[in-house]
Amino acid sequence: MYTIPGHHHISMITKRAVVNNQFYQSVLGLRRVKKTVNQDDTSMYHLFYGDLTGSAGTELSFFEIPQVSSTIRGTNAITRIGLLVPSFVSLTFWKERFEALDVNHGEITKYAGRDALHFEDPEGLRMILINNNGEAVPEKWATWDESVIEQRHRILGMGSVEITVRSLESLSAMLKEVFGYTEVSRTETEAIYQAVAGQAFGEIVIKQEDGPRERPGKGSIHHLAIRVKNEAELRYWDEVVRNNHFNSSGIVDRYYFQSLYFRESNGILFEIATDGPGFTVDSTIESLGRNLDLPPFLEDRRDEIEAKLIPLD
Repeated sequence: MYTIPGHHHISMITKRAVVNNQFYQSVLGLRRVKKTVNQDDTSMYHLFYGDLTGSAGTELSFFEIPQVSSTIRGTNAITRIGLLVPSFVSLTFWKERFEALDVNHGEITKYAGRDALHFEDPEGLRMILINNNGEAVPEKWATWDESVIEQRHRILGMGSVEITVRSLESLSAMLKEVFGYTEVSRTETEAIYQAVAGQAFGEIVIKQEDGPRERPGKGSIHHLAIRVKNEAELRYWDEVVRNNHFNSSGIVDRYYFQSLYFRESNGILFEIATDGPGFTVDSTIESLGRNLDLPPFLEDRRDEIEAKLIPLD
């Protein structure tokens, strides 16, 4: 029986890729590891930020949709992203940095039992910096030495992901009984589950909230992808998903990884994605994210695709 080793990536919507590109590189110090396009709509950028190589579990992914409006917040949505930093001192560093750069943020507080600092990106995407406090992270995570942030305070990768739903019970049951997540805590209105017991890099925080469904827009979260090692594991989970009466997309080749998609009963979109082949399949480590990379099946349309995109740098 296979297990889920943590988050793979998380995908959001941005209205302005130029603003998004500046914030995640120049403010948060992440590396842009892939500049490509949405394979289902090549008129929009698909940007990935992460560690040195965009390792699984570090990837923040954005689709640019220029015509999108503002998010109307509500329930049945992925509502917050945690990013791990090395220490409590790092949280103090980031609070001071956010104050200096006029980034919307709160005070240092607690989240899911850990020291944390809430903040938002320029489009209102809700995030939290979480003190990893020296705990283990996946061995493939590697810091990017050209980051504007000094190493002792750099963002390590993804931590807790918050999902707000009308039915906590159904989502909890899926994580625990279908995917084998460990239940850390549970009340009537909140539960915490971990893909790897004791570790934040695969943690999901569920909050129960009635009310209207969120209407997505700029700064909203499209889906959460969880990790599997390879295609054999992905095929196993495809069968598990179908056997538990979820509608699987079937396996989709995204070139940089293979994946499948399904929605749980609250309507939350999950992706299951393989670790490889990764973003270096068509780039050297040194050149990651610098040029527009296209999967082979789009390469003959490069001129057409590039003509529709606004330069980012």
